Amino acid sequence: MLRIYNTLTRRVEEFTPLTPGIVKSYFCGPTVYDYTHLGHVRAYVAFDFIKRYMMLKGYDFIHVQNITDLDDKIIKRARDEGKSWREIADYYTRDYLEVLKALNIEVNIHPRVTDHIKEIIGFIERLIDKGYAYVAPSGSVYFDVSTFSDYGKLSGRRRAEEWRQEEEFLAEKKNPFDFALWKAAKPGEPWWESPWGRGRPGWHIECSVMSTRYLGTQFD
Repeated sequence: MLRIYNTLTRRVEEFTPLTPGIVKSYFCGPTVYDYTHLGHVRAYVAFDFIKRYMMLKGYDFIHVQNITDLDDKIIKRARDEGKSWREIADYYTRDYLEVLKALNIEVNIHPRVTDHIKEIIGFIERLIDKGYAYVAPSGSVYFDVSTFSDYGKLSGRRRAEEWRQEEEFLAEKKNPFDFALWKAAKPGEPWWESPWGRGRPGWHIECSVMSTRYLGTQFD
C-alpha cells in the first residue's frame, strides 16, 4: 500500500490510480534559460525514486515531463547575450537532457512548448467560447479568475494579496489577478499568428495543454 499526501484534502491518503494498474503522471520540467542546478536535480531524483517504487510494485507508469522552451526568462537571456531565443533554448535543453542521462532518469514523453502552439491556441479559443477567458484591447488573452469559484482551492491561497500581480498589464485586466494565456507580440520577441493577432503563449496555459494532450483530462 502506498500512502501519499493529498494537497487538496490536506491529508495523507492511500494512493489509488484512476486506471487500475496504470499510473499517468505529469511532472513540471525546466524552463531552459540556464544550466540545470541542484534544486532541479533534487526534484527529478525524488520523483524518479517514487516512479521506480511504483514500477517495482507492478504498476505501468506513463511519465510526461515538459520542456518550456519559450518564456520571458529565455527571451531576456537571449537579449542579454546577443543571441536568438532559439539558440538559448536549444543550448540549455541539451544540458538538461545530458543531466537526465547522467542520472539514469528516463522520461516517456518530453513535449516542448513550441511544438504545441496550435493546440495552445485551440485550448484558449475554447476557454473564450465558454466564458472563462477574454481578449484585451492589446490582443493579449487573460483567464478570468472570477468565473472559477474554486480558484485558489488547491494552493490554499484565497486572499488577493497572496497572488503575484503582473503590474505591467493591470490596466487591461478585468481583475488584478487574471493571468495571461496569450501575450500580444512586442518588438524583438518571437510570435505566432492567432485569432487575436501576433503573440505567444503565457506561461500558465502551456502545461495545461501538454498534460491533457498526452494524458487526457484526468490523470494521477
